[in-house]
Amino acid sequence: MPQTMTFDAEKIRSEFPMLVAGDKEPKPLAFLDSTATTQKPECVISVMDDFYREHYSSVKRGVYRLSARTTEAFEATRKSVAKFLNAKSEDEIVFTRGTTESINLVAWSYGRKFFEAGDEILISGLEHHANIVSWQLVAEMKGAKIRVIPVKDDGDLDLEQLPGLLNPRTKMVAVTHVSNAVGTVNPIAEIIKTVRAAAPQAKILIDGAQSSSHIKIDEQALDCDFLAFSGHKMYGPTGVGVLYGKYDVLDSMPPWHGGGEMIKNVTFEKTTYADVPARFEAGTPMIAEVIGLGKAIEWINEKGIENIRRHEAEITQYALEQLAKIPQVKVLGNPKERGALLSVTLGEIAVGDAAMILDEENVAVRSGHHCAQPVMDRFGVDATLRLSFGAYTLKRDIDRLVAGLQRVVRLFA
Repeated sequence: MPQTMTFDAEKIRSEFPMLVAGDKEPKPLAFLDSTATTQKPECVISVMDDFYREHYSSVKRGVYRLSARTTEAFEATRKSVAKFLNAKSEDEIVFTRGTTESINLVAWSYGRKFFEAGDEILISGLEHHANIVSWQLVAEMKGAKIRVIPVKDDGDLDLEQLPGLLNPRTKMVAVTHVSNAVGTVNPIAEIIKTVRAAAPQAKILIDGAQSSSHIKIDEQALDCDFLAFSGHKMYGPTGVGVLYGKYDVLDSMPPWHGGGEMIKNVTFEKTTYADVPARFEAGTPMIAEVIGLGKAIEWINEKGIENIRRHEAEITQYALEQLAKIPQVKVLGNPKERGALLSVTLGEIAVGDAAMILDEENVAVRSGHHCAQPVMDRFGVDATLRLSFGAYTLKRDIDRLVAGLQRVVRLFA
């Protein structure tokens, strides 16, 4: 889809009811927690409301008109996701409850079938717990070993060590596209190329939770085996996510949940399973959420994902410049390429206390380890204050943040 030449963030912000309401408060809302979850535009809210009001029904199980209409809307999202990712087919798109479930699906289906004792799973030192614990569980069950790509002081992965971490026992390489704790944008294409050359037997999973709404992804060019992301981090609803998988890889995997719709035939003696992707979608799905995700993708396409990324880069740079005026603020890492988030510490000031004071100013930020404790350990901190941005973030939000942090510093001076 052609990208527009201008990006009117003020106009875009007006499409988000939560932000419009927040701007009317005595202290207008500065929402700076988009890495955790994004706000929802009116069109996403409306399409889900319309479903419940106008054509609520189940999918795939009824020949009546309401069910046919709902099924059409549900499957239209699958086609939209496939096009959004440039997948070869909508049959490569599996709906899940989110990134965490998508990763677990691969771990417990592919890993359970193909991992053997002594096999290795390679992850990076920048991973969210979902891309660590899932592999630990299956590794313990199968007797596999986890290896880790180290992180340099600037927050980039030490990719010079990557070839030496790959060998004939490497069965899975699972790496985040964008770190949710530092903001590092990993050179995924370079990583995939290295893995294909050094360990062609390995499958590659990309955690796209923090990239799906910021960076254009072309699956056919990227050539990973799996990609996972969540709807709620890309202006869609919670409770829905996507697992992209190459069809032949998915087709080699057994189901990990049993129930309705994922079968061809059931007897008390034996069950035969449905084709991909139905094999992995047991039970009544999250219908409203899938429809909402479809509308969110449509919204991103209309605004232009490259336009969104440029705007976020401008906001991130502005934030770096303004935060540099506060001596107590230290930004975690200085990667070659950074996503739309900053993790900061405040010297002796506890970031949890800072977050509560910012909340008094109606500035919403996240404090803690961000489900990335190994990252915190690597940088020698217990927690950070995370500031994250979206298509609707304005420079005045950053100004509010800086004023709030200046108040924090004064209070703890």
